Amino acid sequence: MLTDAGTLTDRPLPPETAAALHPADLAALLERRTPQDAWAALAPLPPETQAEAFGYLSLERQAAIARIAPRRAFAALLSAMDADERADLWARLDEAAREAIAPALAAAEREDIRRLASYPPGTAGAVMTSEYATLKPEMTAREAIEALRAQAASKETILIAYVLSPERRLLGTVSLEDLVLAPAAAPVAAVMTENPPFVRAQAPAEEAARLIARYDLPAVPVINGGEAMVGIVTADDAMDVASEAATEDFHKAGGSGRIGVSLREATVALLYRKRIAWLVVLVFANVFSGAGIAAFEDVIAANVALVFFLPLLIDSGGNAGSQSATLMVRALATGEARLSDWGRMMGREVMVAALLGLTMAGAVSLIGLVRGGPEIALIVALTMVCVVMVGSLIGLSLPFLLSRLGFDPATASAPLITSIADAAGVLIYFAIASALLVG
Repeated sequence: MLTDAGTLTDRPLPPETAAALHPADLAALLERRTPQDAWAALAPLPPETQAEAFGYLSLERQAAIARIAPRRAFAALLSAMDADERADLWARLDEAAREAIAPALAAAEREDIRRLASYPPGTAGAVMTSEYATLKPEMTAREAIEALRAQAASKETILIAYVLSPERRLLGTVSLEDLVLAPAAAPVAAVMTENPPFVRAQAPAEEAARLIARYDLPAVPVINGGEAMVGIVTADDAMDVASEAATEDFHKAGGSGRIGVSLREATVALLYRKRIAWLVVLVFANVFSGAGIAAFEDVIAANVALVFFLPLLIDSGGNAGSQSATLMVRALATGEARLSDWGRMMGREVMVAALLGLTMAGAVSLIGLVRGGPEIALIVALTMVCVVMVGSLIGLSLPFLLSRLGFDPATASAPLITSIADAAGVLIYFAIASALLVG
């Protein structure tokens, strides 16, 4: 359906067409239209359909539509949205938009929005929803199924329910399947799974995503500082968190930092601000490479053939370092590697880098033999082994070092690794050349 919907991008969207589209396809069309046109397409739809399509839009586009939509009509849409999506949007609105919309919302909805929006961005509390199914431990399986039927319309999911004490402490979880298969008179306390995985509201949202992936859960409960359950993070929200975290890591690895909006909508000024800082820093970092070359001017002047291999060698060290850093940053981000693993992984990386370096040295030494003779071939081969090993160890160690210092390991960007490896490669190359040709 998306292919067919894509042909409608530049034409007015008839209400019957908008109603026939899947909400995700409708949202894809609305992303490419002005806020006024997007609202004109949404307005004739029922609030529930509006809310479902609206939830697929980016937060930037949601906020833009919220600012131009009639307040009472938009409040109806807001009421129909999922609690977590509603809170995310509320956090993006300015104070004037909030004050205009708030009177049209029910008091309970206003309080729920403010509570969910009060958690710091990036925490589990900020992405959780308060629309989860609850049961009492003394209920029978039959009573529990009836209770879930009554709650189904207003909850995010009833596939899993949370058994709470009167103080809202989490006693266990029970799936709808288990309730259906249990004897009708069996108490929920006998069917539930005790001590389920949970996440603290103030914990990073990525922790909730890791728990959901590790235990294959449809949702993970969220507990506040008072040990009361306050919400759940669902699997689809966890996917969004993981996707956003991966995107942020990619941006950092490229040396640009978090952009915060879609690349299509990013302004020239924003992209300039995000990219210029690292590039200026690296300009001055590359001065060390130039200083290394200047220190060996006499060796270079006497053996001009060395210049031919300079880009090849230092780029190889930077490439090896970038590979190693990319693997390590991802391993640290997903929990596959911990700070305590540094020593063991360092030993393994030495062996891998040595094998890589020897293989690449064998190939490049043949070129060195043709271009400069046996001595140049030996220098190039030795340098290749050294620069690949040094670059790989720098790429492996820098993310660990940043984590140890409390920084995001993704800050170990490819441009930074390459610049450090380039400077080291220049010194290694001409030091070996000087030792063999002059010494």
